Amino acid sequence: MKQKLECLVEEMIDRRIFLAEALDEFEKKFIQTALTKTRGNQTKAAEVLGVHRNTLNRKIGQYKLNGHR
Repeated sequence: MKQKLECLVEEMIDRRIFLAEALDEFEKKFIQTALTKTRGNQTKAAEVLGVHRNTLNRKIGQYKLNGHR
């Protein structure tokens, strides 16, 4: 896992992707995956992510996520 992450970070730096954009994309994907795994159940997804449900709901709005795919 660590090696995959290191390769990904190197590639992102080479492509001149800034930290803020990388963090946003990571968070968006992390949330979307949790929502998919919990079949859109925001309460369960919040537990999986270790955040309050209100925080998750705000992030879903911020990233314009549908709940699950």
